[in-house]
Amino acid sequence: MTYKGYLIDLDGTIYLGNAPIPAGKRFVEALQRRQLPFLFVTNNTTKTPETVAHRLATEFDIHVAADKIYTASLATIDYMHDDKKGNKVYVIGETGLIDSILSAGFEWDEKNPDYVVVGLDSQVTYEKLTIATLAIQNGATFIGTNPDKNIPTERGLLPGAGSLISLLETATRVRPIFIGKPEAIIIEKALEHIGLTKEEVIMVGDNYETDIRSGINNGMDSLLVLSGFTPKAAVPSLPVAPTYVLDSLDEWNFGDE
Repeated sequence: MTYKGYLIDLDGTIYLGNAPIPAGKRFVEALQRRQLPFLFVTNNTTKTPETVAHRLATEFDIHVAADKIYTASLATIDYMHDDKKGNKVYVIGETGLIDSILSAGFEWDEKNPDYVVVGLDSQVTYEKLTIATLAIQNGATFIGTNPDKNIPTERGLLPGAGSLISLLETATRVRPIFIGKPEAIIIEKALEHIGLTKEEVIMVGDNYETDIRSGINNGMDSLLVLSGFTPKAAVPSLPVAPTYVLDSLDEWNFGDE
């Protein structure tokens, strides 16, 4: 089948931690040659789209504009703007998430925030978790940027944002609102950004629980590439099969070949 557009994961699909995935670079360049619309949809909140684009260029020789990158940070901001509960926020996360939220007009408040937003934070402390716990118990809306329990890296599977969110869910007994893949919120916003319908695009990624579930749960076709999180041995027992499974993105047929 020929698709008009592609929603594509980054880490584990286009690169793996700091290591390049050569087939990922070739896949992006093939899309560019064909002038096919694509959007990188990433649950990574640690970096801004501009920083991600710079990293793609300098570390992996992949050259895309920042507006080709839609992060869970941007989707979180869009959600809070639509929700209109207020503009006070406390964030556990790194610079890419915090700066993006504050520059979008939200104000930092550790005592009585309207929202507690939790993403990946490699410098997380017990005090940060305590402030978040008390604010959520006091009525702040609990937002998890993404449910990823692990991050695939060249070192192995490291703790992800979902691990921190699970800790706070245990401490507060409050279920978070998840924004990132595989939730509908980020997918609907990504489709608005790319200007296509879910029937016209395919979701491409390495993680069955986030990337492929984004397709399955939201009525889109999906392509699982076995270059990152989900191993080949797990494929036969997946509860709902992806539309396509490939060992490498080099194997993909764009429909014009």
